[in-house]
Amino acid sequence: MSSAPFRVLLRMDVKPGRAEEFVAAWTENSAAVTGHPANLGQSLSRSTEEPDVFYIFSEWASEEGFREFEDSPGHLEHRARLHPFRSGGSIAFLDLVAEVRGGARPGQE
Repeated sequence: MSSAPFRVLLRMDVKPGRAEEFVAAWTENSAAVTGHPANLGQSLSRSTEEPDVFYIFSEWASEEGFREFEDSPGHLEHRARLHPFRSGGSIAFLDLVAEVRGGARPGQE
């Protein structure tokens, strides 16, 4: 069994005109995910090319931990709160193969 984190990338297509509401709902409800013991963190990013497309990236201690969360009442409630904003999307499950970090820090060039 690998000690590398299990990663999940969710593309969320948001209904036109609902982006700000979506961001607020996601932010207010993020503890439903980060509060799970297997969650290592998550982030929300917005596409620079498609203003109604967001990406949610989350890291998990293991795939088993993520699957446990996926079937939990907390996840079902989290999904239900975001569903009114969603017009489509996709999900990808990722095993970390390699990672190389650079020396730059945000805001530095």
